[in-house]
Amino acid sequence: MIFVRTCNLIFRKFYIGALSIWEELFPKFVSITTNTAQGKTSSATTSEINDFLDQKTNKGNNNSLSFTLKVWRQKNTEEKGQISSYEAVDVSPDMSFLEMLDVVNEKIELDGTQPIAFDSDCREGICGSCSLVINGQPHGPGGGVTTCQLYMRSFEDKSTITIEPWRAKAFPLVRDLCVDRSAFDRIIEAGGYVSVNTGSAPDANSMLISQDTAEEAMDAAACIGCGACVASCKNASAMLFVSAKVKHLNTLPQGQPERKRRTISMLEAMEKEGFGNCTNEYECEAVCPKNISVEHISFLNRDFLKSKI
Repeated sequence: MIFVRTCNLIFRKFYIGALSIWEELFPKFVSITTNTAQGKTSSATTSEINDFLDQKTNKGNNNSLSFTLKVWRQKNTEEKGQISSYEAVDVSPDMSFLEMLDVVNEKIELDGTQPIAFDSDCREGICGSCSLVINGQPHGPGGGVTTCQLYMRSFEDKSTITIEPWRAKAFPLVRDLCVDRSAFDRIIEAGGYVSVNTGSAPDANSMLISQDTAEEAMDAAACIGCGACVASCKNASAMLFVSAKVKHLNTLPQGQPERKRRTISMLEAMEKEGFGNCTNEYECEAVCPKNISVEHISFLNRDFLKSKI
């Protein structure tokens, strides 16, 4: 949308400049007959050209949307936060949610106000950085998508959209919609490794893995660590995240030497970070953008019991 407007502006300036040069070189040719029957003539002025170009430019914008945004604003954890209202106008239905926020931030900055802080990186649904609670649901309406994959056509025109950060003790707020999710990194550090010799990559067939085992591990490895499971859980539990990481490594033959130690260490790290426990509400599975199954939690519980024997 921004690219199209920029091109229209450049074309407009080029057209007006070319017309000015033409008027200076051939003034008698710029007279345009508007009413030949009455013999009246009028000149094509710059303002008329601008009006004409505006009509052509806005002709394709009839499908633009507008929204009222209710955004959580908070400088840091020490200061109190509040909901602030912003208007998002001329929003293309094909804009992603983050692109819409970019446009709103541009207008906010022009007004001399601090822009809305939010996390994003790849914007392809891979990194898990875009962590927003939209209308009370992590990653917004729909299923199986991250915030960056959510398009504005998913919302009703002229509706109100409430945007908040992840809410969990283990995810302290940094600013506005940004939270610190380094607790996930520390859980991975507690047991997310395998004992293999470093150096050049081994031959592909040096360790045979069945297709079923590989697919089972890959299903768990699809977790991007966004934290939606924590944000949706009333206990702020990270069991779905931990179980996905444990199953990913514990299923493969490379992860067998540390299997018991890994399971215990990662669960202890989760508890130390302040995450709650699972009470089988299944909210985590419902909002997970990668559709990670709660069956992984059952796998984690079984492995934990085996590790204690």
